[in-house]
Amino acid sequence: MIQRIQTLFLALVALCSGALPWTVSLWTLKEGMVIYAKDNFPILAAFVVVAVLAIIAIFLFKKRQHQFVLNRLNLIVNLFLLGFFVYRSLNLSGGTQVSEKGIGMLIPVFSIVFLVLANRAIKKDEDLVKSVDRLR
Repeated sequence: MIQRIQTLFLALVALCSGALPWTVSLWTLKEGMVIYAKDNFPILAAFVVVAVLAIIAIFLFKKRQHQFVLNRLNLIVNLFLLGFFVYRSLNLSGGTQVSEKGIGMLIPVFSIVFLVLANRAIKKDEDLVKSVDRLR
């Protein structure tokens, strides 16, 4: 059923990864230029992939195992994105000026938390269905 708690968590992942990269900055260069996800195609593509995978997972509510696997794949994409952001933040040139890291670098962290919560809820539903099948 689509009204389960994991649907809410997956919708939050889709919202975080689909809408926030357009509005929050990822980092600011020392020249004062603000970088958004829309300015860097590979980062934008990764955010779009995360959002699309979350939306697809929402509609796989009848196939909990597929939903669980798709969320794991989504977690891997988010971990790669987070790893890139950590690498980028460690290599941001600051020189004498302080370079700023934007709040947008935390979007994969929020997505990972929501995906883990969704996977726990999916696992809980799967265990409940298996326990009911044993009683028959």
